[in-house]
Amino acid sequence: MEKSIKELIQKEIEAIGNIPVDFSFELAVNKIRNKVHSLGQYGKVVMSGMGKAGQIALNISTTLCSTGTPSVYLHPSEAQHGDLGILQEDDVLILLSNSGKTREILELIELSKNMYPRISIICITGKKESPLANASDIVLHTGDANEICPLGLTPTVSTTLMTVIGDILVVELMKKIKFSKKEYSKRHHSGYLGQRSKEEKYPKGSLLDELPPSDYQMGN
Repeated sequence: MEKSIKELIQKEIEAIGNIPVDFSFELAVNKIRNKVHSLGQYGKVVMSGMGKAGQIALNISTTLCSTGTPSVYLHPSEAQHGDLGILQEDDVLILLSNSGKTREILELIELSKNMYPRISIICITGKKESPLANASDIVLHTGDANEICPLGLTPTVSTTLMTVIGDILVVELMKKIKFSKKEYSKRHHSGYLGQRSKEEKYPKGSLLDELPPSDYQMGN
């Protein structure tokens, strides 16, 4: 089994190395910065995906939030039952679908454009020639590597690649907006990472200063 595990790891590594790196990444980062962080702009990043891709979208959304970029996760099915109301004109919609054919995601595009015809759409997909890619302003292509599951069906490599692309967007945005440890600590007070990010202790006698270490050293 050890040999098999090493082979699986190697395939994942190779797939990451084959992600097409082009100008689309810079376009995506600048689009988000301009819509969310520019003076007079009040947009946010709205992430969405169905199934396993939805779980990755949720993770990217929460990571963006903790690193200074406001974001929410919108479930594509719940969007059709009122949750689409979270969407605003200046938002950036980032949609994840490996096939680029996920029905709920394509319907979400139609519904979103019905509300805001000029809504900005970025997609992360394995298929550059797909309905999702064709409907998006910016396409971040994963490289369409084969899944490593024995059936070739279970989302494995594809979700890894989506996660990596999400990490790239997060990190490059942090650089663009010059996100600091001080700002990080404001959003991530608790846990080990929260403690590490603090540059100064809270004022003596404040409620936060009185918390025992165990209350903020647990978790990430």
